[in-house]
Amino acid sequence: MGQDHPLLLLGLLGATGYVAQLWLDDYRAARRGAPPPRALPGATAAGRGAIALAALGALALLALETAGESALGLTAQQSSITALFGLYTLAAAFGEELIFRGFLVIEHRGRAALVAGIVGASLLFAGLHPFLWEWRDGALQAHFGAKAWFSTAAVFASSLWFYTVRFWRLNPSRSLLPCIAAHLAKNLGVFAVKYAQGFVHGWW
Repeated sequence: MGQDHPLLLLGLLGATGYVAQLWLDDYRAARRGAPPPRALPGATAAGRGAIALAALGALALLALETAGESALGLTAQQSSITALFGLYTLAAAFGEELIFRGFLVIEHRGRAALVAGIVGASLLFAGLHPFLWEWRDGALQAHFGAKAWFSTAAVFASSLWFYTVRFWRLNPSRSLLPCIAAHLAKNLGVFAVKYAQGFVHGWW
């Protein structure tokens, strides 16, 4: 079963939806002034300005990525996706943020530790995206072409931005909302670009 198999995607969508509901419950409790003692990370409010700037920054990175692919002649090497996979990437905007920008952080140990943790987690985040590798037909396949490295670098840059909007001064409550908004904008933008370029095929 490949990573884009419909049953796998539907299962991941269901699991992400369940965890998102738990996070929303914690968020609403925090808004009422009674946050649970073991609330999920970042289940706090954020200003609209911080959320909007986070999303705009992610779209700017996507514009640079798209322009770079065009300049390097890599556009034709885009991978094709289905509408269902595109929907899953929108859900992943929450799930991945909760894991990486929520749990995989080093706080209260100084700025150097925080920055080192951000860089390390961003390398992991980029490496887990299937550009340098692919699970297909029951086997792991490696890809080390220019497109694979370029896309991995773009994901790494996006991860740095997602961490930035979690810990910048515009987000004093360390809410995940700016991170989620940025990731959602990036993934929605990627789907729009792929659709415009003819790389979205079929519903599932």
